[in-house]
Amino acid sequence: MEILLADTIHPVFNTLVARHGYTCVDGTKLSRDEIMHQRGGYAGMAIRSRFPVDEPFLEAMEGLKFVARAGAGLEQIDMEAARRLGIRVVNAPEGNRNAVAEHALGMLLALLNNLHRADREVRRGQWNRESNRGRELDGKTVGIIGFGHTGSAFTRKLAGFEVEVLACDPYKTIGRKARVRQAGMDELAAACDVISLHVPLTPETEFMVDRDFLGSLARKPVLINTSRGRVVKTTALLGALSDGTVSGACLDVFDFEDSSFENTGPADAGTFEQLVASERVILSPHIAGWSMQSYEKISRVLAEKVAGLGL
Repeated sequence: MEILLADTIHPVFNTLVARHGYTCVDGTKLSRDEIMHQRGGYAGMAIRSRFPVDEPFLEAMEGLKFVARAGAGLEQIDMEAARRLGIRVVNAPEGNRNAVAEHALGMLLALLNNLHRADREVRRGQWNRESNRGRELDGKTVGIIGFGHTGSAFTRKLAGFEVEVLACDPYKTIGRKARVRQAGMDELAAACDVISLHVPLTPETEFMVDRDFLGSLARKPVLINTSRGRVVKTTALLGALSDGTVSGACLDVFDFEDSSFENTGPADAGTFEQLVASERVILSPHIAGWSMQSYEKISRVLAEKVAGLGL
């Protein structure tokens, strides 16, 4: 049985699935149309985010039994079409949850302690102590929206910081855990000094952080987004930063990214420039879940799940 590698996957995936009778075929140089033109013949396909796996694509892939997504998000895969066609879909959120959690914490600590600005100034020979005085995380209330793999991993990273954690997830019942309490969105908006987003991109979560949500925030929190760019309306966030409703933002993802996540797309006029100019914003290029270790972890988890399909 053959698996088409439509994206670059860690070589450990090839090694592990080979033990279960699979042969991996390199399709990383083929375009979406070229793959569709082959009309299938593969038992499975492994992909990251290079192109959408929509209904026309799935229908063209005759004999396809599964799609393996090397990562967490499934928004680029037409799940309804896959179910209708009997194609199973597996992903690997366990593989990069630790990387996302560490990255979110790193961005938050850097912002609270002005490390991005202080580093730049010291390199220029400027020794500005007072203007770079930091804020401690200790004693603050952190709200986590989405308590799945990355949200719960972020909570574990916060365990040593003497913070109260409120977790909001309508699809999970969060048991009694030290310093974690289930709460609704209204309570998070009223009580939190930090709000971190850990949700998938769905019709329900798209632009959930908009002008109305930001306007409901009572404690001028720091907003962290390491989930998906289109969960946050960037123009609304810039407004909240300008009027002081939000004290800062840590953004690894953006609503103007390309769908492949490999580059930025067109943004509203001046949006990106305003983000870059703000000293209250920390930016990174959609790498929170893409550490040196997670690259391999994701492929290991994915290979285990492919083997578990029992095909």
